Amino acid sequence: MLKLCPTLGLLTTLLLPLSVTAGVEEDRLPKAEQAMPDVISRYSAIVNDLSDKYQRQKNELKVTQMVAHEGQRLWQQAVRDVSSGHYDDRSLYWSRLQMRTLLQRQQPAFGIADWQREILTKAVEKASRGFSDINYADDAQIKILLTGFDPFFLDRHIEQSNPSGMAALALDGYRFQVNGKQVQIETVMIPVRFADFDAGIIESLLTPIYRDNRVNMVVTVSMGRNDFDIERFPGRNRSAKAPDNRNVMTGADKEHPQPPKLDGKTLNGPEFVEFSLPVAAIQTVKGQWKINDNHTVTTLQRGTFVANSLSELQNSTAVEGSGGGYLSNEISYRAILLQQQLGSRIATGHIHTPRLAGYDAQTEQQMIVQLKAMLTAAAATL
Repeated sequence: MLKLCPTLGLLTTLLLPLSVTAGVEEDRLPKAEQAMPDVISRYSAIVNDLSDKYQRQKNELKVTQMVAHEGQRLWQQAVRDVSSGHYDDRSLYWSRLQMRTLLQRQQPAFGIADWQREILTKAVEKASRGFSDINYADDAQIKILLTGFDPFFLDRHIEQSNPSGMAALALDGYRFQVNGKQVQIETVMIPVRFADFDAGIIESLLTPIYRDNRVNMVVTVSMGRNDFDIERFPGRNRSAKAPDNRNVMTGADKEHPQPPKLDGKTLNGPEFVEFSLPVAAIQTVKGQWKINDNHTVTTLQRGTFVANSLSELQNSTAVEGSGGGYLSNEISYRAILLQQQLGSRIATGHIHTPRLAGYDAQTEQQMIVQLKAMLTAAAATL
């Protein structure tokens, strides 16, 4: 059986032909193992358990449940690690890719078709991102759903961390009291992949949330600029000339912005939408970084400017929303658009954390401290 252990390392076990069956993300595993072996091997016991159980599995009906269980186990262990003071989101990302590789390369005790492998891969993806672990306690009076992102731009910095992903791990299940009410935060991790967005990953996650209306706030988080930015006017279109984690480029740029897709069709909606987070309360928080209510947008007609109102942006073509022209802007746009389409009253918006090159546990921990205070201030308004 294939073993992923610190002693042998991934170079021993994964330098088999990867490109035939795996994607660009998986192909980075050997380089990542060389650069940060301790990060890559941190959850090797969980990955090995998946390998053993998968190859021994004889029940075709139970294999998907088993794979999902191991994916959820990976997510929960990463959450426990960060909660106990090990501030590192990267092991979760790379261990998930190890699991994907195993499912593509290995064979259970029964024969398996390609379409079945795809189902298993999706099961481990969903479970290891916290999608199957959104559970609010019965006594939670204020409920917040927060999303973070995987590390990205890994061909620039293979050791890159993502403070928003760190936030998702640090805040999953986080409970506190404000104004005598019990608050609980649940979180999920979002992939940095255009295809997942086009396939409706955000709509699939949030549709039941907005229909149910029992959650009080949806906060999408990503890594951004120099300070904390709360993005007031997300734009509809993609315009960033930047690859996703599979090195996919959309072909869009600032002269030729492109709308995203949803289930094969163009995502229909206004060029700009507006957040509904309690920004004034959030900005009362004092911390290491400034907290900006960012009104800056870019349109084809006027270029880059500070918009004072949503009405000012009517009859404009979005190039960049306040959150930019990449997936961080898009997740906010999709969330707010869906909230409006479903007539939900849930406060929704996006927070950009300060930018971080590579990995710095102390700085990221300080970001989480300030973000917790910001969310506490927001919860106090509910």
